[in-house]
Amino acid sequence: MRVIVRGKNKYTPTESVADYATKKLARMDTYFRNPDAVTANVLCKEYANYYEVEITIPTKNLTLRAEVKDDTINGAIDLSIDKLEGQMRRHKDKVYSSLKRRKGVSGHYASEDDFDLKQLQTEVKAINLVKEKKIDLKPMNVDDAITQMEMLGHDFFIFLNSETNKVSVVYLRDDKDYGIIETNL
Repeated sequence: MRVIVRGKNKYTPTESVADYATKKLARMDTYFRNPDAVTANVLCKEYANYYEVEITIPTKNLTLRAEVKDDTINGAIDLSIDKLEGQMRRHKDKVYSSLKRRKGVSGHYASEDDFDLKQLQTEVKAINLVKEKKIDLKPMNVDDAITQMEMLGHDFFIFLNSETNKVSVVYLRDDKDYGIIETNL
């Protein structure tokens, strides 16, 4: 896996931090069939009392993302990778059951035998963040949008519905079911 380590908020990652992140992310290689084609973007930020690490691994149809705060930069890297592994394990059935038949998606991931469902115990906790974000709408069906939303760990996802050609939002309801909102444009 190719790893790109960058800093933000006047923080410049040292070579040892970049090496540590690269070494730790190497364990994610087992989840992908062709890890050399995958790029992990690691963004390190330093604040007065803590460090924050954001790791994003975009693939053709799915994006893995983890953002963690910790007292040390190495601790934040470790927790971020643990969170990413939890996402991969949590969505293992979805990837291999519903997406396996879709051409192009299952080819990005290692075989089903590489996952151990019994190790699935990582809980993803929400962090309240407020930020402005611009997105590119990608055409996809509702099932793909729900999968993308779950992989990102969000409770909603905006997309261009390929079946209706309308801007739509899928969201997670309080009763743990899904809802969809479609525009009339």
